Amino acid sequence: MRASASPAGPRSPIPPPFGSLPPVAGTEQRPTGAEDVAWDLSDLFAGADDPKLEAELADVARSADAFRERYHGRVASLSAAEIAEAVVERERIDSAVTRARTFAHLSFSTDTADPARGALLARIQELVAANETKLLFARLEWAALDDERVEELLADPALARWDHYLRAIRRYRPHLLSEPEEKILTEKAVTGMTAWSRLYSELLSGIRVTIDGEESGLERALAQLQSADRDTRAAAAAGITESLAPGLRTRTFVFNAMLLDKATDDRLRGYPHWLAARNLANEAPDETVEALVAAVVSRYDIPQRYYRLKADVLGLPKLADYDRAAPISTTESFTSWEEARELVLGAYADFAPEAGRIVSGFWGRSWIDAPIRPDKQIGAFCATTVPGVHPYVLMNYTGDRRSVLTLAHELGHGLHGVLAQPLGLYNAGTPLTLAETASVFGEALTFKALTAREDDPRRRLDLLTGRLEDAIATVFRQIAFNRLEDALHSARRGEGELSPDRIGELFLETQAAMLGEPVELSEGYERWWSYVPHFVASPGYVYAYAYGYLFSLAIFRRYEREGDAMVEPYFDLLRAGGSRPPEELAALVGLDLADPALWADGLAAVDEVLAEAEALAGELGLGRRSA
Repeated sequence: MRASASPAGPRSPIPPPFGSLPPVAGTEQRPTGAEDVAWDLSDLFAGADDPKLEAELADVARSADAFRERYHGRVASLSAAEIAEAVVERERIDSAVTRARTFAHLSFSTDTADPARGALLARIQELVAANETKLLFARLEWAALDDERVEELLADPALARWDHYLRAIRRYRPHLLSEPEEKILTEKAVTGMTAWSRLYSELLSGIRVTIDGEESGLERALAQLQSADRDTRAAAAAGITESLAPGLRTRTFVFNAMLLDKATDDRLRGYPHWLAARNLANEAPDETVEALVAAVVSRYDIPQRYYRLKADVLGLPKLADYDRAAPISTTESFTSWEEARELVLGAYADFAPEAGRIVSGFWGRSWIDAPIRPDKQIGAFCATTVPGVHPYVLMNYTGDRRSVLTLAHELGHGLHGVLAQPLGLYNAGTPLTLAETASVFGEALTFKALTAREDDPRRRLDLLTGRLEDAIATVFRQIAFNRLEDALHSARRGEGELSPDRIGELFLETQAAMLGEPVELSEGYERWWSYVPHFVASPGYVYAYAYGYLFSLAIFRRYEREGDAMVEPYFDLLRAGGSRPPEELAALVGLDLADPALWADGLAAVDEVLAEAEALAGELGLGRRSA
């Protein structure tokens, strides 16, 4: 039995350049010391030709057949002990599939142009679908039981370990179809959503940008948006805009296919609106998500005030879109890989020795793949739930401040994964809304370490503005993206297939609402929606960043007030993984997810940082308003 059609996989970062931006231009060519930092996947399999991989895949197929033969049509008659036995076996099968799929995904992510890696990934995705068609009967039969019988079974101590997991499956009860229908949807997903998502990823990886006669990948071009030189930023933006034109119609077609596929799925399953399925998966009531979105939109004044301050400091009447990531300092920071390791590891160790010990293992045991390479997946992620092994972190490290904080972020995911792993596949994974808890907390710890080392007021202002840009990217831009997705899904269902111009129009509209008067959008910027993979791969995903950021920030504020007294409750939260409802997990650290004040408190914390930055800029006499 399982709560969703696919086991937990790699966690993705915020889509660049709207979240964790690529490294600063000028540093990407500079050696960082991370050039040879590659992960060792042999803890999973020795390679694609490893006999162990083939043996495990064969065992999965046999085990799935045996599971179906033993339990099909019998779930209603099973005792609590028999159901527990069935769950244990189903988890063993899914764990084996997850290890194989993780290996294929990690291998593919470091070279998306290699046909052999792509073929292995496709083969295992097909196996996942084949397994699911054999085994989905279990969750359907469990969901079909009446409530009285379920409560009787769950009262038995034999199912205590699986209580939340089994209850979570039943959340989908109103939206499940018959077994034949579920089989069809599962098998067709391989050539539907899964295939479209992979195609989109390959299209993005293949984009090449020409700037001043030199060609580079999208990752390096995006990095130049952080250059201190405005002409360089403008040239990079123009090059990116131009590079997004040739394949725009193809990317638009893929996106329309995804929009229609989701609309069809939602209709067949009876979901009342486009975000309902995501909210259900996140264990987040519609009302809570609506309150979060409303709270963030009501504070769009924060990013607008920041961009006005930034324009003043840079001496500009207003910012262009390509100025948003510009450094306000005249010197660009650079942190080598070894320096980043010492800084991030020190921040975690100062918080708690156990955290430092766990994080240090990612370096000592080759669990990180760090350098930029041709055709490597852009961004960063942590594959957190890898049964029987450990998390893996992918980076594109080139030495700027954001790269350091992204490292801290992904290692937070890694810490969470290591602590929750003993719970097993089904209980370790968290809903997306809580998945960012440890990552944002780790960023906050590292940022605190950075500021503690900085006595110079001017460089302190640089740190504050960097922190604000991260908060804006994680909270406000992600909610602006949520507003865009809401408009796009609604428009596709009401208007039919959307043209590139129509999507671009909605993109500009929702971006302008958040950016406001201080930011002027350049001609062609309406194409920039088209390289954000989350819109295709994970519809509705993005609001979870804002949710997780503000939730984690609330935990960090409690830690700053209460000190070491918060360490064990925080570890209890991480160790609990997803074995309990989000409300219970939040209560471990003294927070109430049903209280709208939670969001307001987090937003107030961001406002406080902005006020400090505004005051410090005034004291330093920076910008027109302080002249």
